[in-house]
Amino acid sequence: MVSVSEADRAAVDAAIAAAEARTSAEIHCVLAESSGDYELPALVGAVGLALLVPWPMLAFTLWSAERVFVTQIAVFAVALLVLSIPAIRVALTPPAVKRAQAHRAAIEQFVLRGVDRSPARSGVLLFASLRERYARVIADEGAAKAIPQAQWRRVVDAMTGRLARGEIGPGYAEAASACGDLLAAHFPRDPAAPAKRRDRLHVV
Repeated sequence: MVSVSEADRAAVDAAIAAAEARTSAEIHCVLAESSGDYELPALVGAVGLALLVPWPMLAFTLWSAERVFVTQIAVFAVALLVLSIPAIRVALTPPAVKRAQAHRAAIEQFVLRGVDRSPARSGVLLFASLRERYARVIADEGAAKAIPQAQWRRVVDAMTGRLARGEIGPGYAEAASACGDLLAAHFPRDPAAPAKRRDRLHVV
């Protein structure tokens, strides 16, 4: 699991609390090291490489079938071992596959965190997956209707730049504050409303 310092956690939690003090909406923050293990692409790659190995050997060497077969098995084993390293698996996985996996993980967290239970369907999820270099704001129905997508996009772009530099705390804190500003304009906090549960940064 990705390591987040206590100082970063405290800064993000404080930013969420300050943002939610200005709005009736809820702001949920989730950080993932990776959104998938990508074992299938690794297995397919190892199998594909092993299947290609015999052809040049049969064409350009006089090796016996047994020796070619042993080499094929060895290539498969080494390729599978190398591709079992998470960073390599992620690097070799097509970008479209990584993006789809990260998007799926974000939707799962949206449901798991109960973002859709915010008053007036105004909750938002700030989600990032580091290995995929993916970040997204998922706004519930009410917030999505009230606030144009371009404004959420600016929040994501600023957050992505921070995370790319390893600035997890400042990235999430600024994004939470920006979301608070957007939401407060459409879903202001009622001073007479009961205290809300305190949201925080979840690392998964």
